[in-house]
Amino acid sequence: MKVLPVAAAIGGLLLLAGCATMAKSSRVRAPEPARAVAAETFFAGRWYEIGRTPMRLTDGCVAGYTDYLRENGRLIERDACRAGSPAGKEKVVAGPLRILNPGQNNKVHVSYRLFGFIPVAREYWMLDHGEDWFVQATPDLKLINIYTREPRPTRERVAELTARVGRFGYDVTKLEFPEVFPPGVR
Repeated sequence: MKVLPVAAAIGGLLLLAGCATMAKSSRVRAPEPARAVAAETFFAGRWYEIGRTPMRLTDGCVAGYTDYLRENGRLIERDACRAGSPAGKEKVVAGPLRILNPGQNNKVHVSYRLFGFIPVAREYWMLDHGEDWFVQATPDLKLINIYTREPRPTRERVAELTARVGRFGYDVTKLEFPEVFPPGVR
């Protein structure tokens, strides 16, 4: 006779989980990426992070950058920053990058390994881009980054790209703009 209360409790939990999933799916999502990315040139070389959503992993990180590398026929995303100052110790997280929508090339999946063994998967959308800049976000718009090819963009350029992020519906007051590399240092 105790089976009925247990079944009812399990059913209730499943109902709550379903409601939570439905509520989550109605939250804000990133807009679809504006244009296709030329994969060969975009996913090559170094991009400098000039703005981002704060998170524990990047606390104290400055002078951030992403390198796109090709190793054994695979595309690797290597994200790095410096601890405390642009001269600080390099902190790195890296993993294989897979393009989710070949042809458009503006949605990717990266499988990072924190500390070499903790798996962390992220999906990123390249919401918009130019020849020397791009704005990337997770599909749920919780994390957003602004990158340029220039390690020290002008204040006007940062303001322009920040305004662009605001047009996606993201609250730009949540962004942080960590210290960048000083002149002569890359």
